[in-house]
Amino acid sequence: MDHRSHTLTVEMLVTEYYEAVYRFAYRLSGSTVDADDLTQQSFLVACRKLESLRDSERARSWLFTIVRNLYLKSRRPVDQVMTSLTDAAEPAADWDWGSAIDSERLQQALNELPETYRTPLLLYYFEDLPYREIAEILNTPIGTVMSRLSRGKEYLRTTLNSPEEVGLVSDSSHN
Repeated sequence: MDHRSHTLTVEMLVTEYYEAVYRFAYRLSGSTVDADDLTQQSFLVACRKLESLRDSERARSWLFTIVRNLYLKSRRPVDQVMTSLTDAAEPAADWDWGSAIDSERLQQALNELPETYRTPLLLYYFEDLPYREIAEILNTPIGTVMSRLSRGKEYLRTTLNSPEEVGLVSDSSHN
C-alpha cells in the first residue's frame, strides 16, 4: 500500500472535493435533496474504504466512482430507452457549456438523458475529466466513452432544439 494514503484523511477529501462531488451528484440526480444524500453517503463510503485508495492523486476519480455506484444502486431501472443505439463514434467536437443555455433547462434535459449517456457527459464537460479517466470510472473502453458522449450530445441537441445555442467548438484538450 502506498504510504501517501495513510496521510490522506476523509477531512482532507471533504475539504478538497466536496464541491466537485456535490456538483456531480446533483447533475446525476437532478435534485438538491438527492445530491445532498449522495454526497453524504459517498463520503461515508470513502471514510470506510479510505485504505483502498492506493494513490491519493486518484482521489477525485475514486470519489466520482463511489458517487456513481451509489446513484446506480439508488435509482429505479428506468433509463434503458437508448440501449439499442449503435456505438459509432463521431469526430471529436467539444461542446462549450457556456451561459447560452438556461441551467434549469439544461438540468431538465440531463435528467431525461439515460444514465448511460448522462454520466460520461457530466464527467467530461462538468468535471473536466479526460476520456481515459472516464473509461476507468465507468469500467468501459475509451471508444465506448467517446460513443456515449456523442450519443448524449446528440440527444441534448435534439432536446434543447437548437444546437447553435450551445456553440460547438473543436478542442482536443481532453484527449
